[in-house]
Amino acid sequence: MAPVKLGLVGIGKIARDQHLPSLSRSADFDLIAAASRNAGVDGIANFSSSGEMLAAMPEIAAVSLCMPPQARHQVAAEALAMGKHVMLEKPPGATLSEVEQLAGLAASNGVSLFATWHSRHAPGVEPARDWLKGRRIRKVTVTWKEDVRHWHPGQDWIFEPGGLGVFDPGINALSIVTRILPFPIWLTGAELTFPENRQAPIAADLAFAGPSGEAVEAVFDFRQTGLQTWDIVVETDGGTLKLSMGGAKLFVDGEERGLGPEAEYGGLYARFAELIAAGQSEVDLSPLRHVADAFLLGRRAVTEPFVFDPPAAP
Repeated sequence: MAPVKLGLVGIGKIARDQHLPSLSRSADFDLIAAASRNAGVDGIANFSSSGEMLAAMPEIAAVSLCMPPQARHQVAAEALAMGKHVMLEKPPGATLSEVEQLAGLAASNGVSLFATWHSRHAPGVEPARDWLKGRRIRKVTVTWKEDVRHWHPGQDWIFEPGGLGVFDPGINALSIVTRILPFPIWLTGAELTFPENRQAPIAADLAFAGPSGEAVEAVFDFRQTGLQTWDIVVETDGGTLKLSMGGAKLFVDGEERGLGPEAEYGGLYARFAELIAAGQSEVDLSPLRHVADAFLLGRRAVTEPFVFDPPAAP
């Protein structure tokens, strides 16, 4: 089949770091246009808005949305209503209800909607899922700590309502946990730490339960400098599994297992192409639902103000 003509909306850090390199290697998609208020992509048509892009280039069959979640719903709804297939960066939206509305809109217009979770395509995730099948899981410990200044430099939107704060990376851990565990979990308690000058948390401690008394504990923190920590440890009756580096490495009882290369975003675009070819959508909201539950159930703690560029020491 001929490559699907695609437009990319939102040319920021994640688009440049991941989407553009993956699309350049994809045989499934032909990137022909981009829409961004402040940036462009060399060698293709560039527009200041998605509406302008789609009006000028009706040959675009699919769009991939990389803008912050607060602004994504309207753009996605307009594209779906025009009969375009839509791929959503994670988190898929600012609320559960708006993404559910998009899923209905995709179905009524006969197009594909793909709510992506890129960490599920890390090379260790499916092997971990397979290894856990048939084993009794006793405890899961998640430690997800990174430096917001490195990964989101100057991006104040991430601490605005709908930006999720530390749950922007933490939801990656939840997407892996909900993929590898063979049973559902639900939140039983949470403490969310907010900088006194921000609207979204900079750290979170979460506790979940499983149907047979399994305990899942998660610690998220956006203030870690130096070596970053993205680990999931699963204790079972048949040994201990550890996913490290966000799923790029897999250990069983301390012994590293061989894995394929990292290709998360290549995997996303390959899956998007499969969904389009099959006339299907994929909209799993379980990671976002856990985040919503944390905001519902979590106790609030306040910490010192956060600024991206602190004043230089005298």
